[in-house]
Amino acid sequence: MNPTITAFKNSPDRGKGLARDMPVRWALEEVGQPYDVRLLSFDEMKEAAHRALQPFGQIPTYEEGDLALFESGAIVFHIAERHAGLLPDDANARARAITWMFAALGTVEPPIVERSMAALLEREKSWYEERQPILEDRLRDRLSDLSRRLGDVRWLEGEFSAGDLLMVAVLRRLKGSGVLEDYPNLSAYVARGEARPAFKRAFDDQLAVFIASSGG
Repeated sequence: MNPTITAFKNSPDRGKGLARDMPVRWALEEVGQPYDVRLLSFDEMKEAAHRALQPFGQIPTYEEGDLALFESGAIVFHIAERHAGLLPDDANARARAITWMFAALGTVEPPIVERSMAALLEREKSWYEERQPILEDRLRDRLSDLSRRLGDVRWLEGEFSAGDLLMVAVLRRLKGSGVLEDYPNLSAYVARGEARPAFKRAFDDQLAVFIASSGG
């Protein structure tokens, strides 16, 4: 039986591949695991049936037999542990790849999300202009650190891993902002991730849902 994930019926990312089911789709494609998708409206996400799987009323969730998981990072970790291809066999390399998974979601993503949410929700507030340089500096500090660490290598720890998958997914949130272009090696890193056949399949599947929901 294929695992089932949940995703937006009408994604707010408008087909850009930024919704949280994207890294889960990508991970499943990387390991060659077929999966089913259950689409949810915003109202359905808040109903008791879905909250039993995802207590915060969000997507994605992952169901496989009697196992139910939530949080995209935890789901990607589970997939990487269950299937070959996303974590190295060597114990030390595996531990480093897992560290990058945590770094992507716990260190690099927060300033990206905080900056974008401030622009979306606080632009009319009196403190917005004063706060914006602080958010910008915090984000650029993180990106500069990551850029130095990546250097001129293709992937963070030798071969592509779940750490790269989540890091690329996080950095893609900066596309169109003009920020990522200031870090050529990070831009190239993201482009390499997007060029992977598994990413393209995941992106096309997610995009098809948006096109169908918008009547395209």
